[in-house]
Amino acid sequence: MPSPIDRLAEEHQAIVDLNQILEQEQAHLIQADIDGLNSLVDEKNRIVARMTALTNARHQSLAAAGYAASDAGMQSWLDHKGDHSDHWKTLLSLAKSAKEINRTNGLLINKHMTRNQQALNVLQGTAPSSNFYGPNGQATSQASTRRLVVG
Repeated sequence: MPSPIDRLAEEHQAIVDLNQILEQEQAHLIQADIDGLNSLVDEKNRIVARMTALTNARHQSLAAAGYAASDAGMQSWLDHKGDHSDHWKTLLSLAKSAKEINRTNGLLINKHMTRNQQALNVLQGTAPSSNFYGPNGQATSQASTRRLVVG
């Protein structure tokens, strides 16, 4: 059975590649460049599949060596075996960075979706025109009843 660190360099390169593709994705999201986003899908899927396979192989090696098939198990294994903990710490740091970029990308996607929904509401005539206070002091919203004719 291979050692849990045998493919750590490949995992490192995969997470570097993922960070780069996520940064490109973020740039396309900021620019609202749908074609640019579409061009990244296959590469991003390939990288994630490669990372999954490498992680699964490491987990199998850890389990075969009697350690938990997890990041904590890897840390325990390194604590007993030594000399590659810097590579592991770098890998974890890069993974944390990828997670944060991905979180930010999710926020950008949500912002675009909200803006698109608001535009659709305006086009469909269902957007609130303004907020008013009723006789009881509670805010009420009155929807516009105007419809736009496109054509």
